[in-house]
Amino acid sequence: MSALRFSAIMKIINGNPYILVSALRAKKLQKDWKKPMPVKVRVNGKPKAPWKINMMPVGDGSFYLYLHGDVRKASQTGVGDKVEVEVEFDAKYKGGPAPLPTWFSKALKLDRDVLKAWKELTPSRQKEIVRYLNWLKSEEARQRNLTKVLYVLSGKKARFMARDWEKGK
Repeated sequence: MSALRFSAIMKIINGNPYILVSALRAKKLQKDWKKPMPVKVRVNGKPKAPWKINMMPVGDGSFYLYLHGDVRKASQTGVGDKVEVEVEFDAKYKGGPAPLPTWFSKALKLDRDVLKAWKELTPSRQKEIVRYLNWLKSEEARQRNLTKVLYVLSGKKARFMARDWEKGK
């Protein structure tokens, strides 16, 4: 992978681990890019096949490179760790938000506060939840997880998707 390589400290914002990619580094990847930037990423040389993701613009030319749990697990890293990052622009990547499952979309619309909490989640957190919900196969699993996600989005304290949730986050 021909990529921009640099060292950085993994930080966390709103519960999402990330690496800040400076405006200068972002320009080396793709000059004057202002929308989510599709990239391939590896941390400490892992995972073997680079992970495809969109870096999110901060607004000053820099980008948040949110690090999915699979990338952190493969690289055995966590928040506060100094990591070696490899990032490459990926013009072929078309990953955007997956469509909301109809059964989830309908349930969100039934409660204004839950819908508001959903909209306040970061795009990466929404995408993570949608990927998970789309992965569910049985009706029983869908119902069980729908109950859990609506519960945590309603602001109640609980555990969902290996996270502690409180106040809808």
